[in-house]
Parts: sequence; structure tokens; C-alpha cells
Amino acid sequence: MTELMENHKNRPEVIQALRGNIGRSIRYSTTVKEDMLYVAMPIVEKGGKVSGVLRTSLFLSDINSLLDELKNNIIRIAVVIILISLFGAFIFSRNFTRPIKELIAAYRKVACGDFEVKVLLRNKDELKELADNFNTMTEQIKTLFKELSNQKEELNSIISSIQEGLSVLDKEGKVLLSNESFKSIVQNNFTEGKFYWEIIREPKFTQLIKKAKQEEKNLSEELELNDRIYLCSATFLEAREETIVIFHDITERKNVEKMKRDFVVNVSHELRTPLTAIKGYVETLEEEVDKKGRRYVEVIKRNTERLIAIVQDLLLLSELEEKESLEIEKVNIKEIVENVIRISEHKLKEKKLDFRVNIENDIPPLRADFFKLEQMFVNLIDNAIKYTEKGEISVSAKHDQEKIIIEIKDTGIGIPKEHLNRIFERFYVVDKSRSRKLGGTGLGLSIVKHIVILHKGKIDVESIPGAGTKFIVTLPLE
Repeated sequence: MTELMENHKNRPEVIQALRGNIGRSIRYSTTVKEDMLYVAMPIVEKGGKVSGVLRTSLFLSDINSLLDELKNNIIRIAVVIILISLFGAFIFSRNFTRPIKELIAAYRKVACGDFEVKVLLRNKDELKELADNFNTMTEQIKTLFKELSNQKEELNSIISSIQEGLSVLDKEGKVLLSNESFKSIVQNNFTEGKFYWEIIREPKFTQLIKKAKQEEKNLSEELELNDRIYLCSATFLEAREETIVIFHDITERKNVEKMKRDFVVNVSHELRTPLTAIKGYVETLEEEVDKKGRRYVEVIKRNTERLIAIVQDLLLLSELEEKESLEIEKVNIKEIVENVIRISEHKLKEKKLDFRVNIENDIPPLRADFFKLEQMFVNLIDNAIKYTEKGEISVSAKHDQEKIIIEIKDTGIGIPKEHLNRIFERFYVVDKSRSRKLGGTGLGLSIVKHIVILHKGKIDVESIPGAGTKFIVTLPLE
């Protein structure tokens, strides 16, 4: 049999084994008529010499079957491992996401206003710490919300109980908040969310709101709404860009003031005729009585003239308080002062007082009522002359941006500090005995103030007892 087998020395695997390596080869076997795997290993002696070769062979089909079975086993094991991993991941993710879902659900309830919700977790990890912090947070929010609710209820109660009309406007002019008094004033129960010009169609109110925003301060204006008179004050809150508007009903006060003015006017008119008659008869008696009786006639004449002056001043003051329209024209301040100097020249010479005028040459003409401004200067300068025994009286005027600043200064007896706030009140005098002696009516400074207000100006006073007084009048050019 061995004699019939061909020599395998030239086979590839044998050649590699003879070289000392493990030889491999896959080829078709003509003997068994199938593909075979041949493996040859060298047999090495002690000297390292290859003395022989050991060769074996396997059917390739058997190896493929073994590999297929091994592959199937690996796939089955991999599928089992994947299923176990997926199940473990599902269990882990479920245990991990469950507290997160509980927290999310709790946050949603808190967002809807439910502050009683609690999140209780057993695991001692970061999520439990987060849940505990959440529970603490909800308790604090609940406490704060309760305090805010109480404060809001208290604020609403206070706002509702306010008799004055109150409204809060946002930066666009929409009504954010209003009380019942405001709704009653505007005769509209649905004011929130509307623009103020939809509710109050009054140009003066619109100008007041715009001016308060521009100047960022508290401003007031008298308004007439629905046959009632209100003192409307507007305050702009810069931080929130909101405007608070308050309406004070001053209708009754205005009616009383009107009654008082009407009474004063009527009484003054009624007194003027008999007083004029008395003065005429006194002047006639003055020429006919003897020297002894003339003294009494002079007293009657002096007091009659004082009464006539009071009546004239009362009528003038009533006219100013009515806020009648001014006869506006271009007025030269220097010309007015020169006219007043001519009127007061005799009194200045009698008291030997110096009169100084310092009016800037570049002062532009003032748009004002010439005769009312002249009356203002006459009253202030006449007042200065009355209370100055020696020294000087000075009038100065200067142009400052869009206004003219006028100062009337004297070196007279001055005004004590405690009286400065009241000197513009009608019939208020600092020294009553001196005022009667000088023939003052107590209405001069009140008239001055009303003239200044009519011209949209302001008047201030500075005084040092024994050193003199300075009146500062500021008038806008337009």
C-alpha cells in the first residue's frame, strides 16, 4: 500500500516543516475527492536538526461545520447577554428616572400654585438631597406667598378705602390699577388695561402726565371732570416707569372760595361808594372846622383813605384770583422800572434813600402783562420804602437761559425767620402797629404773588432782621 502512495516530500506543508516551521495548506485531495486541510510539524532532534515531519489532515467540511456551530453558540450567548443587559438597563433607568419624574410632577404642581406637594425618596443619594431641598423650598415659597397674599389683601383694602381717586399707569399709559373712587370719578367701571386718554378726555390731564414723565417729579393741576373740580397730582416712578395719579375732590372748597370772593367783591363794591362820599365830606369839613377839630378830621380822613386802599386792593386781588386772561405784549423790564421810579420818587426823597438800578442791557423783551408787572414792581418797591429808614433800595434784572431773574433788595428792618412762610398771605403783617401807622393794607405781597403766578413764575424771599430783605422774582420769557 505504501508503495502505491506518491511521495509527499514536495507538498507545501512538508516543505515548510522541513525548514523548521509549522506548515499549512488547503487543497483538493485526489485521494478522497474532497478539500482538505493539511498541517505538518517538524520533528527536531537535540542538535536542532529536523529528522522528520509529522503531518495530519482534516476534512474542510468538518472544520466548517465546527465553525458554524461555534458561531451559532457565540450569537446565542451574545443575544442572551444583550437581553440581560437591556433588562438590567431598564430596571436601572426606571429606578433612576422615577424620582426625577416625581420631582418634575411636583414642580408642575408648584407652578400651578399647589404648595402642599412633597417629594419623599428613600435612596440616600444626590436625588434625595435634591428632593429635600425641594421640600424646603416649597415650604419657604408657601410662607412667602401667604405673606404676599396678606399684604396684597391689605393693600387692596387700603386702596379701596381711600376716598381720593387713585390710578397707576404703566409706561405706555395703560391703567394697571385703580380704586372704586377713581372709577366713580371717570364714570367707568372697566378701567384696567385701557389707555388713560380713552377714559379721561381732558387735554390738561394729558399734558400733566407727559410733563410728569419728562420732568420726573410730582406735579399738580386743577381739572374739571363731570361737573366736579379735582386737584390732580401725578408722580412718576423712575424705577418702574409708572405714574401714580391721585384725584382730590376740591369742588366744595372751590365753591366756598368763590362764595368768599363774591362776598368780598360785593362788599367792596358796596363800601367803595359810601367811603368815597365820606372822603368828600371829610375834605369839605377839613376846610371849615377850626384848628382843634381839624385834628379829628385828619384822623377820619386818614382811616377813610386806608379803608379805600383796602377796598381797592381787595378788588384787585379778587380780579387776580379769578385768573382772568392776561393782556400779553412785549414788555421792556427797564421801561417798567423807570416808570415805577417816577411814581416812587417823592417817597424816596422824603426818606433820603438811595435808589440803584442794575439791569443787563441784553435782556430780551418779556411777553407779559405790562400793567400787572408794573403793579408788582410798585408794590414791592413801595413795601421796601415803607420798611427802610436809611440806606438804599436796589433793583436788578438778569437773563438766565429761558427766564428773567429780578431782585428787589432793601436795607430795612428785615423780616424774622418765623414769619417768612406767611408774608404772602392776605392781611398778614409782621408788625401790626407799624403797618397801621404806615397805612399798609396787608394785601400788597398777596397781590404780588398772584401776579407772579399768573405769569407762570415764582417768588422767593430772603431776609436778615436788621440788615434788610431781598425779593427774588423769576419769570419765564414765554
